[in-house]
Amino acid sequence: MKKFKKKNLLLLLIGGYVCYTLINQQIIMHKQKVELKKHTVELQKAKEENSKLQDEVKLSQSDKYIEKLAREKLGLIKEGETPVINNSGNK
Repeated sequence: MKKFKKKNLLLLLIGGYVCYTLINQQIIMHKQKVELKKHTVELQKAKEENSKLQDEVKLSQSDKYIEKLAREKLGLIKEGETPVINNSGNK
């Protein structure tokens, strides 16, 4: 009778350990999936920002954009144009 109880107790302990291990692994896997999803979203945002910045770089290399900046920032004008000065105080 003692052997039977010891055997059952041992099987119960082993079963409990296996269940604990499986549940613990499921919890760890869930946490890793959540973290992976978070990093995937961050990666997508970074890719979109990178794409936007690359488009801006391409635009900034065009002659029209350079001309626009020269007119706005430096106040340059083409030959034959009349400069217009806005003194409304909006800056």
